[in-house]
Amino acid sequence: MDQVKIGKFIAECRKKENLTQMQLAEKLNITDRAISKWETGKSLPDSSIMLDLCDVLGISVNDLLCGEVVTMDNYNKELENNLLEMIKQKEQADKRLLSVEVFIGITATVVLFAMVLLASFVQMSNGLRISLMVLGFILFFAGCFYALRIEQVAGYYACKECGHRYVPTYKAVNFAPHMGRTRYMRCPQCEKKSWQKKVLSKD
Repeated sequence: MDQVKIGKFIAECRKKENLTQMQLAEKLNITDRAISKWETGKSLPDSSIMLDLCDVLGISVNDLLCGEVVTMDNYNKELENNLLEMIKQKEQADKRLLSVEVFIGITATVVLFAMVLLASFVQMSNGLRISLMVLGFILFFAGCFYALRIEQVAGYYACKECGHRYVPTYKAVNFAPHMGRTRYMRCPQCEKKSWQKKVLSKD
């Protein structure tokens, strides 16, 4: 999707409705700074606000994502292209998230070992030694929590038995035996347990 084109289209539609950025922002309960970012192509409207924005501007979501009013002849084709583009963007975002997960996991582990080594070999009071080790474990478990949360929501798990792809609950991911990003879980569709691999695409 062309963010600059979409931004210019939002600005044109806003002006047609005789609305200032401030007035449009008030109708959507957001800041005029967000409107400015959309119109300059720096960001796109969040999915949670797209329907309200389109309603105020008198356009369809498909028009918004295309950056122009779509004719009925091209409607289905443009809709399909927009859906494919959104799927592609989600997959790219999930891939980036999984890279962040690895970074968080490595960083949390390094911090834990560094603090344990520091507390073990550097001369200091027992109180400070205990505080360092406790802090190390707190940071480690906090990092693990966020890393696991990212793994849960980024992409899907594919059932080995029926092929169903889904996003499991945090509890299911947390308590499942695993080898890397492959986890032994129960599929919500076929109800069978299997080693399920992390995949980026829904199909």
